[in-house]
Amino acid sequence: MPSSLDFTLRSLWAREKFTYGIRVFIALAGSMALCWYLDKIALVIPLFLGCIASALAESDDHWRGRLQALLVTLVCFAATATAVQLLFPYPWLFGIGLALAAFAMTLLGGIGERYAAVASATLILAIYTAIGLEHRGGGMGSFWQEPLLLIAGAAWYGLLGVIWSALFSQQPVQQALARVFIELGAFLRLKAALFEPQRQLDIEARRLAVAKQNGKVVSALNQAKDIILNRMSRKRSGQKTNRYLKLYFIAQDIHERASSSHHPYNALAEAFFHSDVMFRCGRLLSQQGKACQALGTAIRMRQPFDYNDNSQAMADLNASMAYLREQNNPAWRRLLRSLAALAGNLETLERKLTSASNPDALADEQDSALLDRSPQSLKDAFERLRQHISPTSLVFRHALRLSVALAAGYGLLHWVHPQQGYWILLTTLFVCRPSYGATRLRLVQRVSGTLLGLVAGWALISLFPDPLLQSLFAVVAGVAFFTNRVDRYTLATSAMTLVVVLCFNQVSDGYAVIWPRLVDTVLGTVIAGLAVFFILPDWQGRKLNQVLASTLSSNSRYLLQIMQQYESGKRDDLSYRLARRNAHNADAALSTTLSNMLMEPGHFRKDAETGFRFLVLSHTLLSYLSALGAHRESLADDASDALHDRAVAHISATLESIASSLRDNQPVAVYSEADQALAEELEQLPEEIDEGHRLVQVQLGLICRQLAPLRTLVAHLQKQQPEAVVGKAA
Repeated sequence: MPSSLDFTLRSLWAREKFTYGIRVFIALAGSMALCWYLDKIALVIPLFLGCIASALAESDDHWRGRLQALLVTLVCFAATATAVQLLFPYPWLFGIGLALAAFAMTLLGGIGERYAAVASATLILAIYTAIGLEHRGGGMGSFWQEPLLLIAGAAWYGLLGVIWSALFSQQPVQQALARVFIELGAFLRLKAALFEPQRQLDIEARRLAVAKQNGKVVSALNQAKDIILNRMSRKRSGQKTNRYLKLYFIAQDIHERASSSHHPYNALAEAFFHSDVMFRCGRLLSQQGKACQALGTAIRMRQPFDYNDNSQAMADLNASMAYLREQNNPAWRRLLRSLAALAGNLETLERKLTSASNPDALADEQDSALLDRSPQSLKDAFERLRQHISPTSLVFRHALRLSVALAAGYGLLHWVHPQQGYWILLTTLFVCRPSYGATRLRLVQRVSGTLLGLVAGWALISLFPDPLLQSLFAVVAGVAFFTNRVDRYTLATSAMTLVVVLCFNQVSDGYAVIWPRLVDTVLGTVIAGLAVFFILPDWQGRKLNQVLASTLSSNSRYLLQIMQQYESGKRDDLSYRLARRNAHNADAALSTTLSNMLMEPGHFRKDAETGFRFLVLSHTLLSYLSALGAHRESLADDASDALHDRAVAHISATLESIASSLRDNQPVAVYSEADQALAEELEQLPEEIDEGHRLVQVQLGLICRQLAPLRTLVAHLQKQQPEAVVGKAA
């Protein structure tokens, strides 16, 4: 039993939501206990709201960085709360100030994620201040009471965050890396399903699932990089950070190898349908996916990773391939070479997973630098801000939309004079998202969550009239809000609504806020929805061409970086890793854009089907590039080098040309004789060519074959008649 209890506690402690929930519980419970101890329960609402605003402004960093960020946040909060207190009695000035603040804060958020978090939380705190003033009748009474209580709550939670970060500085790194390997394991297992030797398999649906999961892996890798970078920026990053950095590079290498494709899987499955070789490839990859997920769990649980290698499965795969070679079937000769490259890739994956058991034993990377995308100076920050001061900027459009929506909401509450009217503004602020799809989803979640929370609040204050018990429920609901606000917004909204009802019931009549809260929520969501629909809407379908162009350009740059290393030798330097990451980021951005398109009105999602076909095609292109990257090594001079150089130049130029046509909405040639001739030339493999050059030529041939379907899809997207542009390509 003790060991079972210990395992349970370790499992809970390893969960990000659990540790986050503990910190929130301490903050809210401490605030509630203080109010009960002082017998001033009315203070609980501003203290809670201050804690919430501070938590929403929080971003990951070392404790020193968190302390600096906390001080900046408190200064912003103090200035905002004081300004609201001064302007509250003057509706015209308050409305103008709120609109200008929303516009300026949203623009500042375009500088970087940390700025966005602080700016958004500052706006939220401004409305919290107005809610508190409205609750006590707008009286000027004790001028500093509302600002001081809000700042006290924010400082209390922020101080807890700093202390927590100092005590458990490596915990966010562990949790981020664990998420990387768990998502990577899911990616490997989905990729393994492509090897299934089954006829009439919906291979396109499976490839689409792989492409979508790739977006999750990329997101997890980016988050882990930022967290590790925050620790590396300190002078003494420590041995543990160096160890996690090595694990991060292992994950990157596994991702590149897992993304690789050496031949169309359906063609391999058809050719070797009566053999078990594809089944063995898929099973081995699936086992490696399970191992990745086990590694993620071990990192999260802070336990050693004992990798049970798949040496027997690897041996069985090699035996199957040896048997196929013995058949001496001429039609299989080239396919067997692709299978051999695939098997070699799987074998390298095995070694990578084995090395993850003891990353400290690995040699340091020649170039372990990580790109810090945050502004490095005031000049850099100002330059980013200047780029967003344009109607073409998505940040500018969202800033204008949000400021108008808040001004409209403020005008409405003074026109209608509803009870608790400032909840309209808070709802508008939370629901109004940069894209229509995200706003539409948030709108539904907000209304349904509020309705559920009000019903739960009515039931609790009816069944449990004891104020102390209601206080406990309020604290628990506050914890539920924070632990679910990212991935379960409906539940988070229900929890926050429950907090509001229970806290107001502590100081007045909780029943009195139920209908106003529901009405104000509906009004706020309607304003947000109308603003996103009518004010400079960012329809995803209208920017699809730009996203597709970015995907092709990123793949072109990735190809050039790969081929440079075939000349100089494999080296995971920053420029190579950046090109690889940009290609995967563009692939993930396309997946996100298409998902958002599906939530837009019918006219704006008419190209979604073509977009998803393009996603499958571009991800296939990326997988062929990844195979080139996975096998890169310095190759000796060969007669085929001139052909390879010409192919790389042609492919890169073609991808950039199609990308440029997409950006400028110019016609794209559906057929190119140069593409066809080059592909046929690359497929003519002389027997005397060595395996290294053979692999490069095969992959370049596969990539070249992707150009024709890319042209067709782009032409279809631009609504061109294919006959109108046939033969115009160079």
